[in-house]
Amino acid sequence: MGKGFFVTVEGGEGAGKTTVLDKIEQTLKGKGYDVVRTREPGGIRIAEQIREIILDVAHTEMDSRTEALLYAAARRQHLIEKVIPALEEGKIVLCDRFLDSSLAYQGYARGIGFDDVRAINEFAICGYMPDLTIFFDIDPEIGLTRIKNDDGREVNRLDQEKKQFHERVRKGYYKVMDEYPDRIKPINANQKIEDVYRDAMKEINCFTGHKL
Repeated sequence: MGKGFFVTVEGGEGAGKTTVLDKIEQTLKGKGYDVVRTREPGGIRIAEQIREIILDVAHTEMDSRTEALLYAAARRQHLIEKVIPALEEGKIVLCDRFLDSSLAYQGYARGIGFDDVRAINEFAICGYMPDLTIFFDIDPEIGLTRIKNDDGREVNRLDQEKKQFHERVRKGYYKVMDEYPDRIKPINANQKIEDVYRDAMKEINCFTGHKL
């Protein structure tokens, strides 16, 4: 990996990742850091087009393995076109979702299995992993209520899944945390946004030795 710093945020639907990332980005830029903000799936033209296919509410017939492969394909293009160049230039990359989402959503919640999902993603990412991942742990019922009450939020196919699916996603993230305890740091996303932001910045500062 290059000399930059790769931070990802993870969590279930309605966890507040986008809002908190806005605040983190503003804070880091205010301190003079060169920050690249991005998301998955998406971040660049090809990956955004794949995102539209994956999250289209009309695509209810999409097979779980097709979904997993599309995420991996978007991830690959996004990584080589945007993330790796930024890291090699010494920038801080803030990314909304990465590999852990695929493990939790497709690997666990969809029932494909961690090994198969990890295998296709290892092919896609070629060893590039985040330096730090902050997991926004939220009660699915609270997250889904936030989505329902947010008129300006993008509504996607995953939002339409039943609560049981989102509960499995949360369990999937717990399993991912067990496998990567040094990298993934959980915070309570049931709190007010300001408190979630405070805890997220605390994790970033702690991990970097207060260098940011």
